[in-house]
Amino acid sequence: MVIGITLIAVAAGGACGALLRYGAVLATGAGIFGFAGPMATLTVNICGSAMMGLVAGGLAAGVVMPEPLRLFIAVGFLGALTTFSTFALDAGALLQRQSSAAALAYIALSVVLSLLAFAAAHMLASAALGRGAS
Repeated sequence: MVIGITLIAVAAGGACGALLRYGAVLATGAGIFGFAGPMATLTVNICGSAMMGLVAGGLAAGVVMPEPLRLFIAVGFLGALTTFSTFALDAGALLQRQSSAAALAYIALSVVLSLLAFAAAHMLASAALGRGAS
């Protein structure tokens, strides 16, 4: 039963986060693949990171949160809204452990490798579909 509740919490949170992200995209007029600037992504990434900070800070301060609620928010909702919130949590944890070099390496590698992976996959898909890399 616990696994069922956990899965429902994560799925429900994911549905809510995905709908909010889609709403942010529509609100900026960007369309899903029509790029009109990074405002929706920037907004949800910053807000999601702030929300993850609130959850992590509250838990660190001793706030008791039932596991299904924590998973609904941190894994489902924020995971669907943005994975950047988890990136911020990981980087923040490294910084709090006074591992500045590790945190900076993690941040740089995450950004650079994610952009390179996107570019490589974009070129591969464009080439495979015969549309060229534009």
